Amino acid sequence: MTPENLLLRPLITQKCTLGCPVLDRCLGGGIPCNSITELVAESGCGKTQLCLQLALTAQLPISLGGLSASSMYIHTEFPFPSRRLHQLSLAFRSSHPPIFGGDPCDYIFVQGVHSADQLLGIMAKMEQFVENSRTQLPVRLIVIDSIAALFRSEFDNTPVELKRRSSLFFKISGKLKSLAKRFGLAVVVTNQVVDLVEPEGINGLRIGNLASLCSSGRRVCPALGLAWANCVNSRLFLARHEEVDKEENELVDVNLQSTRSRRRLHVVFAPHLPESCCEFVITRKGIFGVEREQTAAKRNEP
Repeated sequence: MTPENLLLRPLITQKCTLGCPVLDRCLGGGIPCNSITELVAESGCGKTQLCLQLALTAQLPISLGGLSASSMYIHTEFPFPSRRLHQLSLAFRSSHPPIFGGDPCDYIFVQGVHSADQLLGIMAKMEQFVENSRTQLPVRLIVIDSIAALFRSEFDNTPVELKRRSSLFFKISGKLKSLAKRFGLAVVVTNQVVDLVEPEGINGLRIGNLASLCSSGRRVCPALGLAWANCVNSRLFLARHEEVDKEENELVDVNLQSTRSRRRLHVVFAPHLPESCCEFVITRKGIFGVEREQTAAKRNEP
């Protein structure tokens, strides 16, 4: 490694498209290889759907922003959302010609994991699988959905258990980073959130950048704490907010109210990106970003 290589390295890091130019622009081209990217969100914000979509776009050729590769999807919350994956696959096939031939779902290798120890135990098999796949269709994306489900109920809140938990954090993330750098993989893990509670008498509490996270009208922070935060290279936060739209009825002197969910993708921290955000919507065909001009026009509608 030389100073020249360090300067060039950020420029040559390959990224995997999310299948949407708005989202890709927010993330500087997509999800980077050679590192771990974490998606943090409460339930229902779209983190699993985004991972499924990413497993499909990874199959795109490099000229279209993909990795021209298959993916390994490790799920820890059961059952696996196979119905939604097939729905996204149909939309993916309608917008892209056959890339490898056959069903795109055939190039997503799914593995269920029930515990942190089991995940650590299959790391060697994962490495063999990734290495052997290079002679056929290479695996260039690993998704773990979700990492929090393996730790939140398995460990007691005692010093011994917390120490063992932190040790597993670093062992798992260390092996994932090693795989990412050795084979040029993009590694994506999802995480859950917990409510951020301020102690009485302390105003403006701020731990790192946790104070900036808000979803569904609540202040939240990523689960698993600071130890796990040091295990990932980039952290993305998906937020959901309910907004009330008021409509006036000219015939009847009443105001009609309706609510709609607005979702935003935030870059919390990343070595190659500034803090930024963009709005997105979840449709039958997938997750797509909303242009700022389009968002502003909706707000200014009479």
